[in-house]
Amino acid sequence: MITNFFIPELNNHDVQELWFQQDGATYHTARATIDLLKDTFGDRLISRFGPVNWPPRSCDLTPLDYFCGDM
Repeated sequence: MITNFFIPELNNHDVQELWFQQDGATYHTARATIDLLKDTFGDRLISRFGPVNWPPRSCDLTPLDYFCGDM
């Protein structure tokens, strides 16, 4: 799905300013998936094994709260 739909659809948009946030599900963090997303988004990938680490799980801290709060 990522290769056949998501990446081609991104070609219609300016991905230089786009961040991608991925949840911590095991099948979403397979090496092939992470490598593909790193190639596409570079250091704008928020993921468990990406350049921007997925923040700790907390009932009062969501990933967007964590990340956007640092900006």
